[in-house]
Amino acid sequence: MHLHSLLPLLLLPLTTSSPPPRQNVLSHPPHHVFANPPPSAPSTFRIPTVHESAVLARRILHLCSIATLSTVFPPSTSSLENRPPHLGGAPIGLMDYYASCTPSPHDPTILAIGIATSFKNTAAGSNMTLSLRWHPPAGAPPAEDLYTYSPANMPRFSLVGHVEPMGEEEVARFNVSGCFLARHPDAEAWTPGNEIHVSYWARLVVEEVYWIGGFGDRAYIGWIPVQEWRGVTEAEVEAARLVGERDVEKGEL
Repeated sequence: MHLHSLLPLLLLPLTTSSPPPRQNVLSHPPHHVFANPPPSAPSTFRIPTVHESAVLARRILHLCSIATLSTVFPPSTSSLENRPPHLGGAPIGLMDYYASCTPSPHDPTILAIGIATSFKNTAAGSNMTLSLRWHPPAGAPPAEDLYTYSPANMPRFSLVGHVEPMGEEEVARFNVSGCFLARHPDAEAWTPGNEIHVSYWARLVVEEVYWIGGFGDRAYIGWIPVQEWRGVTEAEVEAARLVGERDVEKGEL
């Protein structure tokens, strides 16, 4: 084939490689990302109150069941633990299960396993922080713009407190095992009395709550008093809706 016969093909427009049109992503760009604006600053949005933010945080705690548990290594290491030296005081965050169960749904229920790093650290005196972030469900309504479902605009928070073992009477009275296993059926293999590891039921007694509701010009960012956290009712948790949630009562499935 001669070169002149290929020229018409080479000169055809490459329409298949054209990029798709961009959506309007600049309708509401954030002006404050990690802090709230000063009270005198004009705002397009109404920033939720501290109590409204506490309700949203409690709903996230209610809907989710996997979090990052952060603890601090003790200053010394045990001969039974193969840990690099000089880690004393260093934090470590690890994924773990939790559930929001009665009698204190505001204090997450945890299945503590004695051999796990997080609980070896708490046994040595470390406090614990439980961190969560909201993931919009797969069937969330279409986004208005780029920022609606931006991970930087999603609510997230940390609960700072200490681990408190639960007594057998309380565990039995409130069916703590049933509540936890309803969220994590696979955890039955390492419940207390199992043949694998020593474990016990515990709660994270929340002492402080730090909340980032989203961009600072449209969401509250800051500390939530623990009294506000504990004072949220179950009715408020059930009625609240997070970004991307559909209202089943209105027929949105």
